[in-house]
Amino acid sequence: MELKKTSLYHEHIQLKAKMAPFAGFDMPLQYSSVKEEVFAVRRNCGMFDVSHMGEFFVTGKDALKFVDNFMTNDFINAGPNKAVYSPICRENGTVVDDHISYKINDQKILICVNASNMEKDWNWLSKNVGKFDCKLENKSDDYSLIALQGPKSDAILKKIHLLPAGDFPYYSVKESERNNYKYIISKTGYTGEDGVEIFCSHDLAKILWKEFLQEGVVPCGLASRDVLRLEVCFPLYGHELNDEVTPLDSALKWTVKMDKTNFIGKNALANYNPRYNLVKLSIEKGIPRAGYSILDSNNNNIGVVTSGGYSPILEKGIALAHIEKDKFPKNKIFKIQIRDKMYDTEYHLKPFVVGGHK
Repeated sequence: MELKKTSLYHEHIQLKAKMAPFAGFDMPLQYSSVKEEVFAVRRNCGMFDVSHMGEFFVTGKDALKFVDNFMTNDFINAGPNKAVYSPICRENGTVVDDHISYKINDQKILICVNASNMEKDWNWLSKNVGKFDCKLENKSDDYSLIALQGPKSDAILKKIHLLPAGDFPYYSVKESERNNYKYIISKTGYTGEDGVEIFCSHDLAKILWKEFLQEGVVPCGLASRDVLRLEVCFPLYGHELNDEVTPLDSALKWTVKMDKTNFIGKNALANYNPRYNLVKLSIEKGIPRAGYSILDSNNNNIGVVTSGGYSPILEKGIALAHIEKDKFPKNKIFKIQIRDKMYDTEYHLKPFVVGGHK
């Protein structure tokens, strides 16, 4: 099957990006090196083409109620022009996907879903929209999405007159217009750094990409994006989250608001005893990868790495891992098996890197 191309595909080719298939799209994996791109985002400003993501819109009288019903987090009580991160669960509490919903207004909501789960999410939401007085539309093909991330992102946005006037705190969203081009800008991202995500037409995306390049913004690929999200311990569907686990198995209890009147999966989660603990581990030598075994101090197999890689910031291997709850070691000593060798780890309570979002 032929891979889809984003509106910025030719920009990536011109920049000699290393391309790779991802979720049915031909996407930029990296441009320079993962290390250079990670440092650009942590210290300066980088940008990502994430136009492969899915954009669903909900409009109508019951838009808020519908969205609040399918997410475990509290959307109804989020303030105006706020974005909310949340898992989407089945009745049994397992995770369909994680996503962000954006409250453009009470009767217009943008739902951004993972590219690899777009069809599954669409089918699930379509199945559950019937009893609500609202319209659900898939407009993924109509939108490009650029993520501008890093401590200098606000300064660049101000310079090109793209930053909304007034207060624009973390997890805010605003609909705006520039030179007759409408766009949606949100103070969100997947790196832990300050920055925005810009949902816009394909034509505006090409204009903005070139403007950002002229301002010295470093183009970054999906490889560095994955490292950046792992450094700040953001979950990735298919790794920390999947069809077999609940949010309570993956350190997302904070997103499950049991004081809500109802949401899909509430009854199951109210009576659920988590099977796993999600832990953060680092090693001085070696690079952990998803699927590697986690062992206790007696070399008993107790879990598996869900995400792993090398952190350019820390200059060491880092990993998130699911540990079977009934095998969780009281001494909190963990080993990672890489091929036929066992590597001692450092157990972390906090994210490996503290991002600079504000």
